[in-house]
Amino acid sequence: MDLALHIKRAEARQQELERELAAFDFKAAGGDPRKFQALTREHQRLVRIRDLWNRQQEIERQLAGNRALLEGEQDPAFLEIIRGDIGQLEAESVTVEHDLKAAILPPRPNEDKDVIVEIRPAAGGDEAGLFAAEMLRMYTRYAGIKGWKLEVLEMGGSDVGGIKDAVFSLRGDTVYRHMGYESGVHRVQRVPATETQGRIHTSTVTVAILPEAEEVDLEINPAELQFDACRASGAGGQHVNKTDSAVRVTHLPTGLSVFSQQERSQHKNKEIAMRLLRSRLLQAKQEAEAAKYAAERRQQVGTGDRSERIRTYNFPQSRVTDHRYGITRYDLLQVMSGERFGALVEEILSKDVEQRLADELR
Repeated sequence: MDLALHIKRAEARQQELERELAAFDFKAAGGDPRKFQALTREHQRLVRIRDLWNRQQEIERQLAGNRALLEGEQDPAFLEIIRGDIGQLEAESVTVEHDLKAAILPPRPNEDKDVIVEIRPAAGGDEAGLFAAEMLRMYTRYAGIKGWKLEVLEMGGSDVGGIKDAVFSLRGDTVYRHMGYESGVHRVQRVPATETQGRIHTSTVTVAILPEAEEVDLEINPAELQFDACRASGAGGQHVNKTDSAVRVTHLPTGLSVFSQQERSQHKNKEIAMRLLRSRLLQAKQEAEAAKYAAERRQQVGTGDRSERIRTYNFPQSRVTDHRYGITRYDLLQVMSGERFGALVEEILSKDVEQRLADELR
């Protein structure tokens, strides 16, 4: 894809931003530094685009020079050095081009946010719960590889070793960028351990990725919240029966209700419930805003809706298929172990960059 038009636009915008930053009036902005910070972040992104473009041009010049050296060169040792250099430059060129394409695109609204992940079995009974537990392990291992911090907010187990639901937060560098594509329905096709006749069953699990909302992202009027305390249910021994530690918080204008019983402390459960409520309200707000412009341009990967089937995990064929981007891989066990899940994510990111760049040119 020819990136020259994007580079020309970026250079023009960078010059415009430099004039705005030089003339920025903090008094006129009401002393609020956020607008200046936003301009600075955009300028830094455009400088990165310029630097990547310059590096790509330099790589092309070096490659042309090395390829010219190959012609007529007779020394085998020197030829080997040149070919090695060409290989390294070609590999770097691929990386730089990918980074450049990603940098050209405007950042997504939640690009800098941490996330709350919700995993729930859907169709398939016990088998869905077992696969939900495997997805939880896959995400947990991937988070460990990326160096992210994982905090369990809610966890409900099933009698057969699966889960009824799992809610956890992920914090770290580029969390939303790498996890934001997981929202939707995940379908598994395999022979369950309990199946005596070897028949393949199809089950589904829903995943929701919520950008974790800060208090500055939206204002919630305390008068519009209703808090109810009740006794936790499930595992926990005598503590469960004696302490009103579980908390339900309801946002009265929307009717959205969140329940938390993970912790023994009512205060801690209230804090978790508010984090979940704030993030769900932010997601609802962003989905409503995106819907206004959906007819003009694509705002999300697919719809991001939980009812959308996004991926199939076919165990008999060791196949993973991402239906949004037409990606098919045959390393299912390595993906589910977390070892190769990152490779799938990077492939999705690359495809998405190509699609968004094509949309930008329209």
